[in-house]
Amino acid sequence: MKIKILIILAFTFFVSCKETIKETDIQNLNGYWEIEKVKLPEGEDKEYKTNETFDFFELKDKKGTRKKGMQQFDGTFLTNDVSEDFVIEFKEGKCYINYQTDFAKWKEEILLLNKEKLVVKNKNDLEYHYKRPTFFTKK
Repeated sequence: MKIKILIILAFTFFVSCKETIKETDIQNLNGYWEIEKVKLPEGEDKEYKTNETFDFFELKDKKGTRKKGMQQFDGTFLTNDVSEDFVIEFKEGKCYINYQTDFAKWKEEILLLNKEKLVVKNKNDLEYHYKRPTFFTKK
């Protein structure tokens, strides 16, 4: 009986420790993000040592766009006209980014979001870990 109670308490503790994304956290999505690693469903990590492109999120209210950008040697950014529109959705205690283009629809669950880190998970159980990039500046 004591073991069952301990198991229930431990489970409750771990479930309650899971970070939930609040509506006030969503503004942290704005700006540039650099991919750090992708966590595969089998538990392996695919590391990204250097990145030429960055994801740029621009969000107003719960709607936004995501574009790819490349920093130039003079410190400016070059982006193309390809963007992905998205809407933020809160459902059953979870937060999702719902994307839509002319060609596809998909969604990613936001697992972690603060000023420095972003972790999203797609339907294939791939976890994308992002960090704020360090840009070079012109002198």
